[in-house]
Amino acid sequence: MNAVITAALPVFALILTGWLAARWRILGPAATDALNRYVVYLSLPALLFRAMTQVDLAHMAHWGFVGAFAGGIAVTFALSFLPRKRGPRGLTDRSIEGLAAAYANAGYMGIPLCLALFGAESLAPAAFTTLMTASVLFGFAIALIEFDRQQAPGLGATLVKVGRALMRNPLLAAPVLGLAWAGTGLALPEGLDRYVSLLGASASPCALVTIGLFLAQTETASPGPGVLRLVAGKLLLQPAVTALLAFQVFSMPPLWAWTAVLMSALPIGTGPFMLAQMYGRDARVTSRAILVSTVLSVLTVSLLVAWISAHPIS
Repeated sequence: MNAVITAALPVFALILTGWLAARWRILGPAATDALNRYVVYLSLPALLFRAMTQVDLAHMAHWGFVGAFAGGIAVTFALSFLPRKRGPRGLTDRSIEGLAAAYANAGYMGIPLCLALFGAESLAPAAFTTLMTASVLFGFAIALIEFDRQQAPGLGATLVKVGRALMRNPLLAAPVLGLAWAGTGLALPEGLDRYVSLLGASASPCALVTIGLFLAQTETASPGPGVLRLVAGKLLLQPAVTALLAFQVFSMPPLWAWTAVLMSALPIGTGPFMLAQMYGRDARVTSRAILVSTVLSVLTVSLLVAWISAHPIS
C-alpha cells in the first residue's frame, strides 16, 4: 500500500490537477496544445536523451525484454485488428483500433511512474518501451494506413514516407542520439548535462498535467462495446500476455521484467486519437477509450503497483 501512495498516487494526482485546471478554466485548449508540444518536442526528448547517454551498453541488450513487451503488443493489436461482423472493415479504421488497443501511454505516464516506483535504473527499459510504442508500433500502423490510402500501393514509397515521419519524431530521435553518444564512451560536458537535466526534469509533471487537460476536453458519452473491448485489451490482455512472456518464456533481470509488465498495463495513450484526426477518421471511439482506460487504470495500475512492491525487484 505504501508503494501505491508514494508512487502511483502522485501520478494520478497530477492528472487530476490538469483535469481540474481545465474544468475550472484555468487552462484551456490552447494550453493543452502548447504543453503537449513542449513535452513532445523539448522536455521528454531531453529526458530520454540523457537517460540513454548514461546506460551501460554492455549490460542493456536484454532481447527477452523486447520479446516480452513486443509480444504483448502483437497479440493485443492482432486481436483488435482482425475484422469482426460489427466492427470496422476498412484497413485504416482497423489499424487505428488495433493501435488503440495496444498503444500504452509510455512516455507521458509510464516514465514518471517507473521513476517513482523503480528509480533511475528503470529509465533504460522504460525508454525502450517508449521507442517500441511511439516508433515501431506507431510506424507499423501508419504503414498499414498508407497502404490503404494509396490507389497503387508501392512498398518502397510507403517505407520512405514512414521512415521520414519516424526520423522527425523526437521521441525516437532523442534516445537514438543518446545511445550513439553512449557508444563513444564519453561523458556529457557538465554544462550540457545540466541543461538537459533541467529540461528533462519538467517532462513528468507537464506530461501528466497535459493528460488531465486532454481528458477534461474529451467527450464523456457512455462507452459502447467497442470502447470496452479496447479498454479490456489494453488494461487486461496486454499486461497478462507480457507477464507470461516475461516470467515464463524469456530471461531477463527482475527489474526489466516488472518494467515490461507495468508499461504494458498503462492506459491508452493519445497516439491513436491523433492518428484518427490526422487521417480524418471518426475519433470518438478512441477518445472515449482513452478516457475510460485512464479512469479505470487508477484501480488496475494501483493494484499492480501494490503487487510489484510485494516482490523482489533486484
